[in-house]
Amino acid sequence: MEASTPGRARRGRAAGAPLSRAAVVLLLSAFVRPASPAAGYFIRLPRGFRLTQDSLKIVGSSDYPVKVYVLLHQKSPHVLCVTQRLRNSELIDPSFQWYGPKGKIISGNSTIQLTSTGSLVFQNFEESMTGVYTCFLEYKPTVDEGAANLQLKYVIYAYREPRFYYQFTARYHAAPCNSIYNISFEKKLLQILRKLVLELSCEVSLLKSECHHVKMQKAGLQNELFFTFSVSSLDTEKVPKPCIDHSCEPSRRLLKAKNLIERFFNQQIEVLGRRAEPLPEIYYIEGTLQMVWVNRCFPGYGINTLKHPKCPECCGCEN
Repeated sequence: MEASTPGRARRGRAAGAPLSRAAVVLLLSAFVRPASPAAGYFIRLPRGFRLTQDSLKIVGSSDYPVKVYVLLHQKSPHVLCVTQRLRNSELIDPSFQWYGPKGKIISGNSTIQLTSTGSLVFQNFEESMTGVYTCFLEYKPTVDEGAANLQLKYVIYAYREPRFYYQFTARYHAAPCNSIYNISFEKKLLQILRKLVLELSCEVSLLKSECHHVKMQKAGLQNELFFTFSVSSLDTEKVPKPCIDHSCEPSRRLLKAKNLIERFFNQQIEVLGRRAEPLPEIYYIEGTLQMVWVNRCFPGYGINTLKHPKCPECCGCEN
C-alpha cells in the first residue's frame, strides 16, 4: 500500500473567538479549486487482455472443460462449438445443440444467442448464468464418411473488476466535542470534497468521524476531529456519457482526484500560515493527511488464483 503525507503545520492554537458557522463556510470555500475536466467512462478489460478478432472467440477442448470469464452485465465472447483443430477444418452438415444449467438452450432467447455456426453468445451476462455449458456437435468429415460426434464442456463464470479506491484520513483541531460547530464543519467539508472531484466522475464518502480529547506533549488537552473518507470512481452506469479516451480509465481519474485532495489540504496550511489574526477554532492539523490505495472485491465476490489461474485478477462469484 502507498501512503502520502504532506508537510506539518502548527498543532497549538493561539487564543481566538470560536469559529461561527458562517466563518467555517468562508474559510473552507477559499480553498476550493476546479477539477480538471473529464467525462464518461472506460470499460476496463482484465490485464493482459488484447482486443483482437480471435480473442473474442473461445474454442473448446475434447480433453477438459474450458473456463470462460464474462464481465458482469456485459456481452460475452463467442463460445464456439468446435475445437481449434475443427475450427480450421471443413465440416459437412454440422448440427449443434447447447445445454446449460437450466436445460436445452433454444435460439431466439433475448439474453442468449445461438448463431448459425453454433456459437453461444450472452448479451447481458448475469450472475445466475454462471455454470456448466455443454455443446453437442454432429458433423461429417467428408461427404462419403459417416457422422462424427463431439461433446465440449465450458464452465462460464461471472466476474467483476476489483473495486479500486483511495481511503484517506485527516485530523482537525476542533471545538468542544459536543459542539454543533463540529457537525456543521463536517457537513461542509464533505460537501467541498465531493464538489472537488465531481467533474472527474468520482465521489467522496465519509466512512468515519470521531471527536477525541488529545493530550499534547508538554501541554494540556485539546479537542480533535478524526475523519476517514474514501474517494472512488462512479459506476459506469452512473456516468452520463461514454468515454473511450485512456485518461478516462478509473485508476487515472482516481489519481487525479487524489492529487486534488492533497492540494486542497496543502492550501489550507498555506492560508493559515498567511493569517495575521489568531487561528480559528476548527482548522486542519498539518501532517495528519494519510492516503492509501485500496483494491477489494465487492461483497459476494473474491479473487481465487487457485480456482481461476487464467483470470488471477478477477473478482469471481463465490457462490
